[in-house]
Amino acid sequence: MEKTDDPAVACPIAPVVDLVFSRWTTPILWALHEFGRQRFVELERRIGVITPKVLTQRLRQLERDGLVVRTYHPEVPPRVEYEISDLGRSLAPLFASLAEWGSSNMDKVDHARQVYDARP
Repeated sequence: MEKTDDPAVACPIAPVVDLVFSRWTTPILWALHEFGRQRFVELERRIGVITPKVLTQRLRQLERDGLVVRTYHPEVPPRVEYEISDLGRSLAPLFASLAEWGSSNMDKVDHARQVYDARP
């Protein structure tokens, strides 16, 4: 097998992991999937610890990636809403599988960590 420095070639899921699991992407997509279309402040409150600047950056990136749809309503005052796109929604089975794996295995991970940390 040929050695490569390109992670996309070495591991074909690496670009997907970078896209979907970069910081804040998962909580944003989950909130939009779970609770539907939301305004910026609703999303910010729901996620909790994210700063407005970071939320804006992540939403722009998710919109660029086609995972989120931004709708501007030209009213007074202007209103902007965000919702998960069909492409973003197509990640639901992946998230469901990960949630199931977490429910089944996180106690084992915690145990392994405790055993590791107790080593001399």
